[in-house]
Amino acid sequence: MSSENKNGKVPLISKIAYGFGDVGCNFSWMFVSNFLMIFYTDVFGISMAAVSALMLFSRFWDAINDPIVGGLTDKTKSRWGRYRPWLLVAAPITAILLVMTFWARPDWPQNGKIIYMVITYCLLVLGYTCVNIPYGTLCGAMTQDIDERAKINTSRSVAAMIAIGVLNIITVPLLSKFGSHSAKVGYLTVAVIYGCIFTACHFFCFAKTKEAVIIPEKEKISVKVQLKAVMQNRPYLLALAGQILFGFTLYGRNADILYYFTYVEGNASYYTTYSMCIIIPSIIGAACFQPLFRKLNNKGRTASLFALFTGISMLSMFFFNAKESPAVFYALSGLTQFFFSGFNTAIYAIIPDCVEYGEWKTGLRNDGFQYAFISLGNKIGMAVGTALLAGLLGKCGYIANQTQNATVLSIMKHAFTTIPGALWIVTAVVLFFYRLNKKRYNEIVEELKNGRKS
Repeated sequence: MSSENKNGKVPLISKIAYGFGDVGCNFSWMFVSNFLMIFYTDVFGISMAAVSALMLFSRFWDAINDPIVGGLTDKTKSRWGRYRPWLLVAAPITAILLVMTFWARPDWPQNGKIIYMVITYCLLVLGYTCVNIPYGTLCGAMTQDIDERAKINTSRSVAAMIAIGVLNIITVPLLSKFGSHSAKVGYLTVAVIYGCIFTACHFFCFAKTKEAVIIPEKEKISVKVQLKAVMQNRPYLLALAGQILFGFTLYGRNADILYYFTYVEGNASYYTTYSMCIIIPSIIGAACFQPLFRKLNNKGRTASLFALFTGISMLSMFFFNAKESPAVFYALSGLTQFFFSGFNTAIYAIIPDCVEYGEWKTGLRNDGFQYAFISLGNKIGMAVGTALLAGLLGKCGYIANQTQNATVLSIMKHAFTTIPGALWIVTAVVLFFYRLNKKRYNEIVEELKNGRKS
């Protein structure tokens, strides 16, 4: 492992390469987040109840494998470091699993469909875990400089917002083009394309990043001791709570978004227009994190402010729609995405700093283990949000590819506006109590370098 530069600076190419890692992540996971549920119900022909049960079951699976993968990454030894080798090996395997998830045939018997759905989805989630945990942890291993980490995460978030914008704009047209004769073929072809992008981006990230923070070798530490250390890390616990709320709000809304445009607005093509209107605000919002952080000197408070205005903007969207008030609807959509992108940058920038605080507080440094619980918290939020949406739609009478009843349409509209809007305000309140500011963080890093704890 290379030694860290004395000034902690990270080359521009490394920041760009790290950002490309999240491009890859979004071309897989956001595709799954936004399109898998509607693929399961409207193409594969699985009931909402079965999809809801899968989302909840898969989180028990995550609760087992996330901490295990996180612990394994901390123990990895190679000439490339602890975390980068995972990108090289796990990314192509995960791409294959992504393709297999969308390979399902609608003419299979119902029990066969459910078994296939459970196996492929759980394997896909495991594969993604083996990429995303080491990728997320890698930021903290590249430098201990708080400003450089802010720049790395800004690069990551800007790249992610561009990727999400492009993905959202091109996916529906690609599904239509390749699925003109068969929706199944359309989804499968897009999965192959996105799987290749996912792999290539992580190969680039592996090639152009370096792990510069040298972590001293330690004896084996039990999971119980690591959990105890985590519970003493107050900034980390607030970040974890923020990630659970983030996952619930973001992925629940993402799962709903195509249903919203298809059934509430009555035209799935509005989704592409919506995506085009939010891409520029996404990029600007992500880039605004760093100047706001410099002003506030507290990443948690910065995230709190972005979350508050995300919630207010999203709540306002309830009163307008794309069909009757397109100008206001799309303007509010862009404003919502601007604030969301700033939050997205801030929340991930918080996590590496919590590792140093935990090491200072407890004497234990376990980057991968801590990031595993952040990943798990995000996935728990995702599971609850998605399962709740699927359960409610199924209970209230959702029928695939048919005109929906008033209750179902109401759920779809509230899941797109008021419910996530209110939860964003709750997220803002939680992160307001994050106290680890820039001055205190730099003092902690200096104490760690000097080998003492106050």
